[in-house]
Amino acid sequence: MDHADSRPDDTGRHRHTVLVVDDEPINRMVLEGVLPRHLKVISAASGIKALELAVGEPRPDLILLDIMMPDMDGFEVLKRLREEPATRDIPVILVTALIDEDSEQRGFGMGAADYIHKPIHAAIVNARVQVQLEAKAARDMLDRNNQRLRHKVESGAQALEKAQLQLMQAEKMASLGQLAAGIAHEINNPVGFVGSNLGSLETYVRDLLALVDAYERGAQQVADPAPFAEAAALRGKLDYAFLCEDILSLLRESAEGVDRVRKIVSDLKDYSHTSAAEWHWADLHLGLESTLNMARNQLKYHCTVVKEFGELPPVYCLGSQLNQVFMNLIVNAAQAIQDQGEIRLRTGRQGDDRVWISVTDTGKGIPAEDLQRIFEPFYTTKPVGQGTGLGLSLSWGIVERHHGRIDVSSEVGKGTTFTVILPIEPPPEAVE
Repeated sequence: MDHADSRPDDTGRHRHTVLVVDDEPINRMVLEGVLPRHLKVISAASGIKALELAVGEPRPDLILLDIMMPDMDGFEVLKRLREEPATRDIPVILVTALIDEDSEQRGFGMGAADYIHKPIHAAIVNARVQVQLEAKAARDMLDRNNQRLRHKVESGAQALEKAQLQLMQAEKMASLGQLAAGIAHEINNPVGFVGSNLGSLETYVRDLLALVDAYERGAQQVADPAPFAEAAALRGKLDYAFLCEDILSLLRESAEGVDRVRKIVSDLKDYSHTSAAEWHWADLHLGLESTLNMARNQLKYHCTVVKEFGELPPVYCLGSQLNQVFMNLIVNAAQAIQDQGEIRLRTGRQGDDRVWISVTDTGKGIPAEDLQRIFEPFYTTKPVGQGTGLGLSLSWGIVERHHGRIDVSSEVGKGTTFTVILPIEPPPEAVE
């Protein structure tokens, strides 16, 4: 039976409302139970009821949507939410037991903000819910500021500069939201002991295999092989040689997977490390690599990344801010590619005192009339709700602060190239 309910309001006034949609009462109860008490939680047992609540009051700030429902599955609900102007900007986190990449790709392609896989883990749910609520708050703030600033643009250059500085951190947080959701500081501890255990396990397995080989050599020296006939038959049946090879291969692959997790956490720290907020000498190639790893989920389904890195000296810069520029350019390139395409990253030196970094995509290109305005604040060619219009504007400001420049060339139907040119060491007034 279809119904909607909400948990008791025991905290007074709520800042955010979360809509939980699942046809199973126990699943709704679990999600409602793990969400923080400062959130107002309403729930629906069907897709049809969810669509009604999404346009009602209080308007949900976030929807946790089950995929597998009998009357209308989560994909259809998401499609209808994105078709309605009143609901298209509500972030939706899909909750599912499906773990195949095709389902994830379909959900992200339809506009899902994130995925949560069952069984539910409270820490992961709360981390991802918090990120999406903060990102939506940032977008709402941008919309409000956009409306307030429209009539002040001509005489408000100073006010606009101040607003951009205030919004820079919000834009960075919004871009990090889907990429870094669920990665907690505590991940280093389990990864550490899993890696250590795998190392010990490989040593033990090798010792056991050596012991078995020793027994086998002893058996071959016995005059009467009859007592070992069963063992010999079992060895052939189990394909002992293959087991020896494959078990060590599986252990190596598992160790590589743990190293991959370590690298992701390390790259996340490198990408947004707070100490990088000060001017320092930085390796831009490391910044590009860590940024690529952070953007991996947005690239892996339809983009081939080609790296043509030249020789670059260390550059005196604000590393975390340049990483934000790289992120904006790479994500924009990925979004410009509609089906399958290529993103080419190239670097090199320009004379003795400058370096350049270019990002080229094989996407749809930018029309000439839009090319002249792409660096304007709040100007975007993306559909409503899919872009703030601040990414390239903030990137321009960051590069300009470094006394560099951004060049762009584009051809409709063939692709676009953004080239960032930076001094190796900016003049003293830039770093004061």
